[in-house]
Amino acid sequence: MRIRTLMAMPFALAMATPAHAASGPFFSLGNTDFIVLLGFLVFIGILLYFKVFRTVGDMLDRRADGISGELDEARALREEAQSLLASYERKTREAREQADRIVAQAREEAQHSAEQSRADLEESIARRIKAAEDRIAQAEAAAVREVRERAAEVAVAAARDVIAARMTDARNDALVDDAIAQVEKHLH
Repeated sequence: MRIRTLMAMPFALAMATPAHAASGPFFSLGNTDFIVLLGFLVFIGILLYFKVFRTVGDMLDRRADGISGELDEARALREEAQSLLASYERKTREAREQADRIVAQAREEAQHSAEQSRADLEESIARRIKAAEDRIAQAEAAAVREVRERAAEVAVAAARDVIAARMTDARNDALVDDAIAQVEKHLH
């Protein structure tokens, strides 16, 4: 189709010559239009002989094929770039989602850790209060025991004083004899 367009061009140029430019009969060497037409036909003949139209057509076809190939390659590169862009957008979205999940998990772990620490602190305080109460109870028991022991010592001392004041020598001898008799009785 391209070659036909190139071949039709000379005929269109031949038809566009001015009507009054030459003098004399048309088919004579004195007519400039005829000379120009002959030169043009020889030129076209030379072009046809050396297959210039075919060569130019082939060159144009190769150039068109090259441009078509480049367009196909550009389309393929564009599609590849779009797929890479979609892939990167998807990876970015996944990375954002993963980061959001990590942040949420870290917040949850921090809250859980704070609750656990609070519970451990309350448990530790309860243990310390219990230990303090136990020490207080032991101190109270020791104080009560000490007071009782001291009261017993005072009572024994008072009883000794009372007994010593009421005791006479005769009564003392009778008590000692009675105690010896009791021991003999239990030993035999």
